[in-house]
Amino acid sequence: MRSVPGPVLIGSAVLGGYVAGRRSGNRALAGAALLAGLGAALPRWTRSSPLLAAALGAGTVGLVGLSHPLAHRVGPRPAVLATTAAASVLAGVGDALARRGAGGS
Repeated sequence: MRSVPGPVLIGSAVLGGYVAGRRSGNRALAGAALLAGLGAALPRWTRSSPLLAAALGAGTVGLVGLSHPLAHRVGPRPAVLATTAAASVLAGVGDALARRGAGGS
């Protein structure tokens, strides 16, 4: 059975976290959705390289953090869509590096 691609996991987690947090008014729920997506994606990257996994996890969390000030400039929906796209691209790079066995190991 094939695993779910990293960009799908991370994209769903970022977008799902936004929707969950927005609908419920509970930011912790948004964070939990993000952590669930990272928790599903990080093991595959860690098998390739713990350094790769740490960089991708930090990059994803950093992008979500950057979405907050961006939302003040362009609005919440465009900021979340941009963040989702960027985090998905980052996850795709992580999957490609993990497949190649690269990433610092």
